[in-house]
Parts: sequence; C-alpha cells; structure tokens
Amino acid sequence: GLLLLIAHVQKSYSKLSYSPFSIIPSRLQLFEYESVSFTCEGFNISAGWKVRSTQQILLKCSNSTVTKTCGIKYALASDSGEYWCESGEERSNTVNITVSAGAVILESPVHPVVEGDAVILHCRNKTDKQDSNFSANFYKDSFPMGTSYDGKLEIQNVSKSHEGFYKCKIHGVGESPESWVAIRRKSSAEDVAGGAVTLKNSAHSVTEGKTFTLYYLY
Repeated sequence: GLLLLIAHVQKSYSKLSYSPFSIIPSRLQLFEYESVSFTCEGFNISAGWKVRSTQQILLKCSNSTVTKTCGIKYALASDSGEYWCESGEERSNTVNITVSAGAVILESPVHPVVEGDAVILHCRNKTDKQDSNFSANFYKDSFPMGTSYDGKLEIQNVSKSHEGFYKCKIHGVGESPESWVAIRRKSSAEDVAGGAVTLKNSAHSVTEGKTFTLYYLY
C-alpha cells in the first residue's frame, strides 16, 4: 500500500526526541564521590557546546569544540540538580540527578520509558561491593509496592499509571532518595517502525519554507 504525506519545512529549536543527552553510569542517583560523565549527541561540537545545571555551567564542558563527553570526577550532594546540553539555540532533554550522602540509592531509567515496555528498579547498598542479594522494600509516591528478595523490582507492560516518584528501603541500612520515573506514549514513528513501514523521500535537500512529499511504503 501507499500512504502520501505532505509536509512543510520550518526551522525548530524544540528538544530532540531521541534524548541526545546521556550519562554514565546510566542512573539518576549516585553515591557521593562517585564519578559521572555526560555525553551530548546530535550537536555540532565545532560550534562549541556546554553542559549546564540549575546551579552552574560545568567549566570542563564549557564551549568545548574537541569532545562530546565531560563529567564530574567526585560528585557531591551539592551537585544534585537538573543537567542538560546546549549549543547556540539547541538544547537537549533534561536529566535530574541526585547525589546521595546516604548508604542506599535507587537505580531507575534515565529517560522516559515507552508504554508497554518493562522497567527494572534496582536498590543498591553502598557497602555491598559484591552486589549480593538482599531484601528491599519499594515505594511509589510513598505507598508500598512490595518487597523484593534480590534488591530488584521489575514492572512489566508499563502505562502512564506507573509514572511517579520511586524509592527503596533496605532494612537496617537506609532509604534511597526519590526519583521520578516518566512514561511516554509510543510515537507514531515508532508505531510505523513496529509495522515494518518504509519511509522514502527525495535524495535532494529541502529548503526551509518549502513543501516536500513523503511516501510510506507498506
């Protein structure tokens, strides 16, 4: 079959939908003195870019034209906050990082989870270097979700109702901070990809303000 779409080209500075701002380790919570690195994809680094937080510009990342990665070697609780990349008029998605001085943190997805996917939450004990199994209680919006005996909780087939603030508690050790788990609806493009539809267009560039035609072949 053939589906014909007509589109108008215009300039946009909206956030990039594929979340070009990533962090390593890939979690929203850190223990104090852990290191964290930031990577900005999808930006023209030759024009210079920077990582910003709600408190400051990270000097090591400011106006870099050499690399897309930088970070904090020893994170402190005062480094907690929202972080993002920007270059000129472009800005990435925002990631809210919490650096905890406590003994327990929660590993949760950095970016929004697509409806229908699974989510694994991991309660981590700072003093347990072997990552051995232990029981942990999980909470959503301060309401108990249950107890896990391996420190992990898997949620299958997530929906918008699963969106909220999550935390965990290890008896005798401590409680993690809360982190927001966001759920997003599957985009029409992802639905198209799931249906094995091919997008074809002209190999020529399109001038801003002009109209072009897309063909969906399925």
